Amino acid sequence: MTDVETPHGPARVHLHPVSTPRGWLVLGHGAGGGVAARDLVAAADATRGEGFGVALVEQPYRVAGRRSPAPAGQLDAAWLAVVDHLRSSVLGTLPLVVGGRSSGARVACRTAGATRAAGVLCLAFPLQPPRRKAGVASPSRLAELEAVRVPVLVVQGMRDPFGMPPAAARRRVVEVSGDHSLRTDVGAIGAAVGSWLREVVG
Repeated sequence: MTDVETPHGPARVHLHPVSTPRGWLVLGHGAGGGVAARDLVAAADATRGEGFGVALVEQPYRVAGRRSPAPAGQLDAAWLAVVDHLRSSVLGTLPLVVGGRSSGARVACRTAGATRAAGVLCLAFPLQPPRRKAGVASPSRLAELEAVRVPVLVVQGMRDPFGMPPAAARRRVVEVSGDHSLRTDVGAIGAAVGSWLREVVG
């Protein structure tokens, strides 16, 4: 575990290396949770099983003990600072896949070009917040997925109240049991991630 200075305070990186890695997966957490979420752990375990190192990243607001997430611009800037640090230290020129759960998946999508990622892994992508009673529908975040120019894997709970993103030419969508928490079938999550990684960084 190491702290990395960012423009918005220190982020914390939990490194899970493997011997002679084929590449690295860097994952971010959701808005209100941390890096111990069951779907993140399942994805990390499957990734290491495929010979990839894993870095789980805690955003500065979480390191500072705050529950409410920082604005999108701050999240993106901190994420980019962490990835730059990792590239200059442990990642080197190895293939990099980025991703996260929920809010962390959005950050990975928005910054995929800047991080020069080979692929993006989205766990429980929050496509469209549920409509509040007597309220107008919230805008869709599909544009963030559509903007990614590398292969994307979305693993989504069948009962996710945020909806189901559509598949596309570069985007695979795997439906698993459960809701937005993705706690129901972690085995299916690991299987989907492992299979996809073998294709993206074969």
